[in-house]
Amino acid sequence: MNDAKVLGVVGLGSMGYGAAVSAMKRGVSTVGLDSSAAARERFAAAGGQLAASLADLAARCDVVQLLVVNAMQTEAVLFGEQGLAATLRRGAVVIASATVDPTLPPQWEAKLAERGIHFIDGPVSGGAKKAAEGQMTVMASGTPEAFAAAGAVLDAIAGKVYKLGDKAGIGSTVKMVNQHLAGVHIAAACEAMALGMRAGADPASLYEVICNSAGMSWMFQNRVPHILEGDYTPLSSVNIFVKDLGIVLDAARKLAFPLPLAAAAHQLYLATAAAGHGNEDDAAVVKFYAALAGLELPQKKA
Repeated sequence: MNDAKVLGVVGLGSMGYGAAVSAMKRGVSTVGLDSSAAARERFAAAGGQLAASLADLAARCDVVQLLVVNAMQTEAVLFGEQGLAATLRRGAVVIASATVDPTLPPQWEAKLAERGIHFIDGPVSGGAKKAAEGQMTVMASGTPEAFAAAGAVLDAIAGKVYKLGDKAGIGSTVKMVNQHLAGVHIAAACEAMALGMRAGADPASLYEVICNSAGMSWMFQNRVPHILEGDYTPLSSVNIFVKDLGIVLDAARKLAFPLPLAAAAHQLYLATAAAGHGNEDDAAVVKFYAALAGLELPQKKA
């Protein structure tokens, strides 16, 4: 690449690590920061540069992508003590990629603009695998100046970059709709598998048939193998959808818009979390049904 911009990635979890490594593979000098020592070591082992602090990262980077968990963490990174708002140079770009209430990015954009810092509302989708392959989707909105200042960095971290408008908030709105569908589809997949098992269908055969039939969804195809393998290692946890569908429902209330399917799915994630499975993979919703129906789920092989 002939773009000399330096990328900083704050949050080296499954998505952040993938984004950072894929950017490096495409020739972008990349600096990472994470509160987890294990995450930092993993990134360093992949050849990544580590920042000692937010201020250190800000001094070295032209574009910073925030792949933290939620709005609270985003605000802390931006506006907390030694946050990016106070330490980034004028003309730098912040790409905020956490799933948040769509009313928040316009506020962040305005505050950063006062300091001459560009802002892109850029939530992502695709999971850890696509992030590592540089193929995740970015749902982005921001000013033309922000996109110009980001240069080729967005293309280095993503397979698809959708430029959805010139105002922050639109990207997060589209991500919110995606999470509505993803959350409902996962809950429906778990419910359907539990129904089939309760009725006596072989779960592996059921999965194969549905994947070749009209009832298949991407989430069904992706998450049901976790159930079949009895492996609930959290690639995306139940608690993530407690949060994300909560955002969806809060936004709908402000719009006086009914979401009965999202509300029902949200209750399933809440029930699963209340039963002690909040930090497990989101496919653990099937455990809620298994407990109700006395189903014996497949167990992870030793």
